[in-house]
Amino acid sequence: MTLEDSTRKILPYILKPLSWTYGVVADVRNWLFDHNVLPVEEFDVPVVSIGNLTVGGTGKTPHVEYVVGMLAASCNTVVLSRGYKRKTRGFVLANPNSTPESIGDEPMQIYLKHGKTARVAVCENRRKGIKEIMRQFPDTELILLDDAFQHRYVKPKVNVLLMDYNRPVYEDRMLPYGRLREPAHNINRADMVVVTKCPAGLQPLSYRLISKKLGLMPYQKLYFSNIVYGALTPVFPDDRPYDVDLSMLTKRDTVMLLTGIANPRGFVRHFRSYPFKVTVNHYPDHYDFTREDIEGINEKFQNLKGERKIIVTTEKDAVRLAYNPYFPASLKPFVFYIPISVRMVQGLEESDFVTDLLKATGM
Repeated sequence: MTLEDSTRKILPYILKPLSWTYGVVADVRNWLFDHNVLPVEEFDVPVVSIGNLTVGGTGKTPHVEYVVGMLAASCNTVVLSRGYKRKTRGFVLANPNSTPESIGDEPMQIYLKHGKTARVAVCENRRKGIKEIMRQFPDTELILLDDAFQHRYVKPKVNVLLMDYNRPVYEDRMLPYGRLREPAHNINRADMVVVTKCPAGLQPLSYRLISKKLGLMPYQKLYFSNIVYGALTPVFPDDRPYDVDLSMLTKRDTVMLLTGIANPRGFVRHFRSYPFKVTVNHYPDHYDFTREDIEGINEKFQNLKGERKIIVTTEKDAVRLAYNPYFPASLKPFVFYIPISVRMVQGLEESDFVTDLLKATGM
C-alpha cells in the first residue's frame, strides 16, 4: 500500500469528527440568532438574500444577474456584496474607475453587465452597507444581498437558496469532509429554493424525486434552472482579437481552458462535447494570477499543437485577466470567455420565479 492510499484511508477518520464539530457550532450559532441572543436587524426596504448552503459552485452570480436583469429596469435595485478578496475595506460603491481589486471580481462582473440599470456596492458589514445605501440613495426599492444565507445579522424579506443539481445538499457532508457550510436541515430557513445547473431535458420523475428528498415545508417554493452558454467573446476586444468561433474548430484544433472558479466541471463538460482537443488549466476560486502564472500559461499555449488554438476562460476569470498587468500583448488576441446566463425551467408546477419573488417582497 502506497503512502497516498494510506492517507486516503485515514483522512475520513480525521475529517469526520471535525465536520461533526463544525456542524454543532453552526447549529448553535443559528440557535442564538433564532432566539434573539445574537442581534438581527430588519429594514423597511425589501431585502432579498441569494445564497447557498455549500462552498461555491452553485451558480450564485448568474442567478443574481438574472434577478437584476429582470427587475432593475422597473425598480431601483442595489446589489450588495461582501466583495470577497478585494483590497479595500468598508463601504465602496462601484463606479467607472472600479477594478476587481477595489470591489472584488464577482461584483465587478455584475457592475460591468448591469451597472447602467442597477447600483452595485460592497461592504463586509451588511447592516452598515444597507444603511449607507439608504442614506445615499433613499429612493432604493430593492436590495439584493449576494451570498448572504449565512449572514444572519440581517433579516431578509425573502431568502433564496441555491442548490447544485450535481451536488445536492442531502448527499453532501459538513466542512471539511464535505462542502456544506451548515447542516442541510437549515434549508428550512429558505423561502424559495432553486435547483441550479439542471441538465437539459430533465424528466418529471427527476423533479419529483428531488422534491421528495429535499422535504421542503409547505411555505417553501421549489424552482429549477439551467445554465445557458453564450458565444465566444474576446477578453481584450481592443487588441484585434483572432477571428474564430467554436463552430469553426475541428479535431485538428486545440482549446486551452483556463479556470479559477470553485466548480469548473460544468464548464469543462460543455467544451468536451466539441470535436476539438481540450486541455485544462485549473486554479483555485477567485485566483489572483501572478506574473509567473501568466508566463507559464503563455509558455503552455505556445507549445500547444493544433492548426488553430485559442484560450477560453470563464466570465469571472475574464474580469480578473482583463485587469491583469502581466498579460502579454502577443497573447491577448487569442483569449476569449464564454458569457453564461440562467434560464428557469418548468418544474413541478406552473410558476414564475420573478413574479413569486416580487409577491414575496410585497412589491
